[in-house]
Parts: sequence; structure tokens; C-alpha cells
Amino acid sequence: MNAQKRLEIFARLRAHNPEPTTELNWTTPFELLTAVLLSAQATDVGVNKATERLFKVANTPQSILDLGIDGVKEHIRTIGLYNTKAENLMKTCRILVEQHDGEVPRTRKALEALPGVGRKTANVILNTAFGEPTIAVDTHIFRVANRTGIAKGKDVVEVERKLLRHVPREFRQDAHHWLILHGRYTCLARKPRCGSCVIEDLCEYPEKTEP
Repeated sequence: MNAQKRLEIFARLRAHNPEPTTELNWTTPFELLTAVLLSAQATDVGVNKATERLFKVANTPQSILDLGIDGVKEHIRTIGLYNTKAENLMKTCRILVEQHDGEVPRTRKALEALPGVGRKTANVILNTAFGEPTIAVDTHIFRVANRTGIAKGKDVVEVERKLLRHVPREFRQDAHHWLILHGRYTCLARKPRCGSCVIEDLCEYPEKTEP
């Protein structure tokens, strides 16, 4: 895929959705970090229902610690793997309070040192909370990047590296959101909705489907 085609792809995605954002509900970097920590193997809808309950009683690292592990579990028990997630959240909150004055750090190294935070989560926080042009590659983005030909790679790190190299600078800030939403609602895993895709004629996937 050449640079002109990539430029047109992102121009169309921007025209279709000028201000893309995460579907997780949050108002502070800590709330976003919490929501992303809880989102593994869970839907955004399910996470939002849980965090709506949780954030009403505790939405800072110290208030989460004050709530206690059992209190956290009570509010998030509708989410898969909630026991492990509650433990990671408590450990993360303790580190934030003891090492970062209760604030979410703004560096990848410090974020990835938090329990339950990997490269993808760190990229989400850096991009969405702090406005850095990072691209967090999840299963949707990995599929879309490879299927369309925008950035082919054998693993998420390779796809991330190629996206950062190939996505035009003016689109890099929002590329993560455009690609994940495209994968979630149009370029589906089992059967992509090619007939209703705004970039169908630019996509290099050889097995396109009907509408």
C-alpha cells in the first residue's frame, strides 16, 4: 500500500467521524486508567456499567484504597476476571499514592510498571488522557491493519511500529480510535461489512464480502 492510499483512507475515516474517542466513560486520567484495566476480556458497555457504580463512591487512588479490596470487588463483580482485576487495581493505586502523589504518570516506563498495565494500556493512556500520538494495537486494530494492508505485521508490536511509520502525521493522534471503531463496527472478524465500508475501494483485502 502506498502513501497516497493511506492518506485517502484516513481522510475518509476522519470525514466519517471527525472527533473519534474511546467508548469507555471517564473524566480524569485515573478514571480512564481504571476503566482500561477493567476492560480486558470485557465489553466497554459492561465496564461502563461497573465504573458508573464504582466512581460514585471512589474515583481516586486513595479513595479506592479506602474502599478496600472487598468493596472494589462488590462494585465490579459483573465484569469477567473481576478478582484479579480488583487486586491489580488495588496494587496500582498503592503505587500511585506512594510513588506518584496519587497522579497517573505520563511516561510509558512508569505506566508499564503498574500492575496489569502492558504496552497497549500504556498507549491508550498516553494517547487518550495525555494527547500523545501513540497507537494502541488491540485485536481489532491488528486485524484491520493487516486486512486492509495499511500496516501488515506478524504481531502487535510490529503493527504498532509500522502504523507509527506509515500513518500520516496529521492523522496520528486519532488513528487509534478510527481503526478500533472501524474494526468493531465495520471490519468485523468473521464477516467484514465491505458493502457499507467507506474505504472499501482503497482496502487491499482480497476476499471482500457483499453488503
